[in-house]
This record gives sequence, structure tokens and C-alpha cells, in this order.
Amino acid sequence: MRQPKLFSFFSFNVSLNYFLILAIAFGVLLRIVQLGSRELWYDEVLSLLLSTGNKVLYQTPGDLPVLLANYSSLLSLPPEAQLNDSFSTFSPVIKGILSEPHPPLFFLENHIWLRLWGNSAAAMRSLVMLFSLGAIYCAYGLGRRLLGQRGGLLFAALLSLNPYYLFHSLNVRMYGSLVFWVLLTGWAWVELISQSSDSSHQLPQRQPNRHFFWSWWLILTLGTAAGLLTFYYFALWIVTLAVGVLLWDRRRWFSYGIALGLGVALNLPWLWWGTRQQLRNADLDRFSKSVSLGEALGNHAQDLLQTLGTQLLIGDWASASPAWLVTLAGLSAIALLLGAGALLWHKQQQHLLAIVLLLGIFPLGLMLIIDVLKGQYTLGFGFGRSVIFVLPGCLLFLTAAAMKATKTGRNAIALGLLLLYLSINLADASLRSRSMFQQIAEQIQANPDKTTLIALNSPAWGHVLRLAYYLPKNSSIELLAQKSDQLPKNLNKALTARDYEQILWLDSVRPVWGPVSTEQQRLQVQQVLASGYQRDRQQSLTGTWDLDNYSLQVYSPSPNHSLPVNH
Repeated sequence: MRQPKLFSFFSFNVSLNYFLILAIAFGVLLRIVQLGSRELWYDEVLSLLLSTGNKVLYQTPGDLPVLLANYSSLLSLPPEAQLNDSFSTFSPVIKGILSEPHPPLFFLENHIWLRLWGNSAAAMRSLVMLFSLGAIYCAYGLGRRLLGQRGGLLFAALLSLNPYYLFHSLNVRMYGSLVFWVLLTGWAWVELISQSSDSSHQLPQRQPNRHFFWSWWLILTLGTAAGLLTFYYFALWIVTLAVGVLLWDRRRWFSYGIALGLGVALNLPWLWWGTRQQLRNADLDRFSKSVSLGEALGNHAQDLLQTLGTQLLIGDWASASPAWLVTLAGLSAIALLLGAGALLWHKQQQHLLAIVLLLGIFPLGLMLIIDVLKGQYTLGFGFGRSVIFVLPGCLLFLTAAAMKATKTGRNAIALGLLLLYLSINLADASLRSRSMFQQIAEQIQANPDKTTLIALNSPAWGHVLRLAYYLPKNSSIELLAQKSDQLPKNLNKALTARDYEQILWLDSVRPVWGPVSTEQQRLQVQQVLASGYQRDRQQSLTGTWDLDNYSLQVYSPSPNHSLPVNH
């Protein structure tokens, strides 16, 4: 008796297609349902500040309490920007970016998006999500061109559910759109090569078509310009494509050279005016460490392992995982890539192996070489986000190996990776808290009319602005944000000058701009508060990594402390 298709999954290609389409759809659904459910994290709120054009107005809190509403207003478009439809409102955005290490395109896109949809977390993330959906489509197109329709579906499914890219698809930063520009230009490059008369690349060839060629040539040009204007390290991807031209279509090198060169040339006004000013403001020693040669090589190896482990396997769980676990994930990722390479070699797919090595491993190697030569550690910065442009090529590498395996092996590899990704994503969405500041807001909203002072041991903009974004926008909340060693003294001054009906003491586990509070400094704060206030409750606020972790203590006036009638 013939078995139903459901019970013979590995024997029917059509079942795999359905599963891959379902995986892509589920990845899209995960993006949609989580658009507004996660609080803005540290760098996202800076993206909002830059996109409103109010970065130039931001001032670090001083040693006196300030109205939190003063900072809240910086996270919305100024009235003139909301009413003015001209490009003149881009000027404050550009000025704010000059103190940042990134090109302006992402922030200008977000400025326009803010005008259309406002500054809610869901509205801001929707633009990044749309770029990620475009990237998934480009992955399908690129994969289909190299590996057929099923290969395109598998590549798109892996990108759709990849935990690392899912995180950056819900992150108001430039990394999600950067992957889109990488995939778009990579797809254009493959389509152009497929029209080459040189059959050595062994790609499915298209009939020469002048209109088709120049359409993809224009896409390559504009994609190159947009990618470089989104992230400076996109330059390594341009080098990667140029090397690919020399390897597979050198007869038409001039046409490719014009496309890539024109894409770079479109950035020259910004590179000449804006990048030079950014370099003057940049902390060029930020990624450098003075260590011995042996330590340096060990650090570079660890950066490589942790970057691959984070990107290919565990995603944002790296922020809460011990270093040894992330390193183990990196070793597993390298084992996967080595196995994929061995399989392609065994199947005599050397040309396909060369292409996926170029698109994934080559730019990673370039970044590692630059780090070693310059004595810096950019590769591992931010859990590998500085080299997110290698993620599509590495996933394509695994896709190619799966498609060239036996039918049973292909289905097992696809099912195994996608189920692993799905499990990691579901665990991330259900087990990890991302509502620290909403808990603080609930405390204040329980008594909205009380005059409240928030004492915070960090003046870093990421802490200050997230409080301003999530807490009620009223004039009864004041903020005293000081470094740990200055907080007791200035809190005492503030309480001497004014009484408050409620005090929230926030002690950050990672203040960023200074050291963590010592036990002695915490005791000093307690002593200052004990002079007129009593502690009502204490709780720990925990997020996905140490920047989101706080100790919250709520104080009210003690019975023998009388408040003045008029505050």
C-alpha cells in the first residue's frame, strides 16, 4: 500500500517545497508580530534621535535634576519638520550624523518614514522589516539563479528564519537594509555573469539581451551607491564583486568597472564633505588593544569563532551566553562550513564552491586581515554586526551544499537547520524579557500626579533617552543622571533643594560612560535617601543583556518627613 505523502517526507520533493514556503511565511509572521512588542534597545533610541534631526540639541544631563519631558521632545520630529515638505529639514539630520561613524542614507530614510508614520517602535521598525522582506526576495532570486527554484526557496527560508538576521530585521539600525543591498548587488552580479559568453563559470546561461543586461547593470550601479552610503564596510563587498568579475567575466571588466566605479562616485560628495568631518570626530583607537602577539592572534581567532557562531547559529542569544558557549557555536559553524565545502568538492562542484567561497568567506577573510594588520578587533564588535554583509554568502554556502547532496541528505540538512532556527527564534520570543522601561512606567502611572525624581547612576544617552521614550510625558517627572561616584553628592543637593512625593533609584548594571556602582556608593545613596524617605519596594529589571539590567528601588516620604503644601 502506498504511504501518504505526509509519512514519506524525504521521498517527495514537493513536500520540501511546501515546507520551505511555510518556513519563509513563518519568518515573515515572526517579524510582523514582534514589530512593537520589543522595547527599543540602546542604539535604536539613538537612531530615533538622529532621524528626528534633534541630535544637535541633545545635552548630557548635568548635576541638577532636569525635566524628563525635555528629552522626550527630542524623540519626535520638531513642528517645523512636520509642516515643511522641503529637503531643508534634512539639514539637522545631516549635522547630527557628523558625530557618528555611519553614512547618512539609513537616517535620511528613517527621517522620511517618521514624517509618514510617527515614532512608535512598530512604525520605525516597519521600514527595516520591509528591507528584510526585500532581502528575502533577493535571496530567492540569487539562489534560484545559482541553484534552481528549490535552491532559491531554501536560501530564502534560511535567511528568513536565521536568528541573527531576524534580530536585525527588528532593529532600527542600518544592518537589516545593508543585507538587502548586499543581496541585491550580488544577484545583479550573478545575472550579469550569466550572460557572459565565457562558459567557465558553469552558471545556467541566459540568451544575450541588451535590455536585460543594462537593467541589471543599473541595479548593480545604484545598489553599490546605496550600500556604500548605508555602511562604510560595504566597500569590502565592492572589492569582493570586483574580484568575482576578474575571475569569471574579465572580458567585460570595463562595464563592471564603470558600474562599480559610478556607484562609488555617487558617494564622493558625502565622502569629501561628510566623511572627512566624521573622521575628525572619530575615536580611531576604539577597536584597538595593546597586547602581545600571541594574545592578539588568540583574540582574532576568538572574534572569528564568535562571529560565525552568532551569525550562523545562536543569533541574539549571544548577548546573554557565556563566551565559551558562543565559541562552541563558532566551532560548530566552522564544522558546518567545512563539511559543506567537502561535500561540494566531492560532488565535483568546484566552480560553485568557488562562487560561494567568494561571496561568503572572502569578505570575512578581508576583514580579518585588515584587523590583524591594523591591530584592531572590528570583526567581533557588536556580536559580529560590523560584518553582517558576510551572512548571506555563508548561508548560500550551506544552501549550495544541501542542494548538491543526495535527496535524503538535502531534505535532512534543510529540515535540521530550519527547525533549529525556528526553535531558537521561538525560545527568544517567549523566554526573554524586553519590557524593562515599561515596568518603570507602570510604577509611575500608578500615581501619575506625584512629583517624581528618578536617580540614575548613568548619564549615557542610551539610558536617558529610553527613560524619556517610555515614561509618561508630563512635567512631574525629573531626572538626575550622574556617574556612580557623583550620584550620592548631587542627590543630596537635589533633596536639600526640593521635596518629592516619589523617588525611583535606578542602578544600572552597565552604566556605559563610567564604572558600575560600588557597594560603598550604593550605601551612600541609601544613606541620603534614608534622611527623609523610606523604601517601599525593590526589584530587578532584566533584559536580554547587561545594558538592559537594573536594580529599581522605589521610595516615598517617611512618616516624619512632611512635604510642603505647594511643590
